[in-house]
Amino acid sequence: MYDIIIVGAGPAGLTAAIYAARANKNVLALEALACGGQIINTTSIDNYPVAPHITGVEFGKTLQKQAEDLGVKIEYDEVTRIIPLDEGFRVESEDEEYNAKCVILASGTSPRKLKLQNEDALIGNGVSYCATCDGGFYKGKVVAVNGGGNSALHEALYLSDIAEKVYLIHRRGEFRADAALVDIIKTRGNIELVLNANITKLNGEQKLESIETDNGHTIKVDGLFISIGRTPNTANLVEGLALDDNYVKSSEDCTTNIPGLFVAGDVRTKALRQLVTATADGANAATAAINFLRK
Repeated sequence: MYDIIIVGAGPAGLTAAIYAARANKNVLALEALACGGQIINTTSIDNYPVAPHITGVEFGKTLQKQAEDLGVKIEYDEVTRIIPLDEGFRVESEDEEYNAKCVILASGTSPRKLKLQNEDALIGNGVSYCATCDGGFYKGKVVAVNGGGNSALHEALYLSDIAEKVYLIHRRGEFRADAALVDIIKTRGNIELVLNANITKLNGEQKLESIETDNGHTIKVDGLFISIGRTPNTANLVEGLALDDNYVKSSEDCTTNIPGLFVAGDVRTKALRQLVTATADGANAATAAINFLRK
């Protein structure tokens, strides 16, 4: 039995692992996809203290190595259920079961979809949710990015170095992203802004050929990168866990309504979801778990 199992190895989960390991706890981190979480899709981190301009991949790899050097065990497995027991928890995946005295849920979020008719069918054939993952397939081609936050603008900037042209489509007339980021976008000659527009249709059967918007435009593109927000990864994970709009209810101490179950990162209710708040959550959740184990 582990002292602490951490579900998710993004910045929140790995920071929690580091704090727990430094307290001499036996720690297992379970990650479904890739260590580092969604931050690995960021080309340049400019708002994290002491580490300006580091790439998301570099940040994730460094954090992973720091945790592993402290003895944290990391396994790639997708958790399907967390079951509170009389003493501790059972954490289940499709093929494995793990046991722990307490659990930190740092499962993060998944990309939100447009929910258009053939969106799922075109994933991998013109529709993507990650420019750093799939941008290389569109060298010298025409692409579009849908969204108005920091993530969407980072995607557009990344793609502008690869693609011939980038359409940046946003449903409002102004961006929610940082003003400095918007200023950079406006200097890129191959980025065209399409504002006050919602994508209503994706055209193409075998691959994406064009997109249509609600203001009457049809734009021929080879690829569409959707960046319109994210959904918390909590669905049916823990019976009885208190949620608010599918986010785990918690204050800054990262406790939940289930004793011994803690939460950290973007998956919990909070005002600001940023890298710096994710790592802060990880420290708070681990500290709360350590105190729980002492009692």
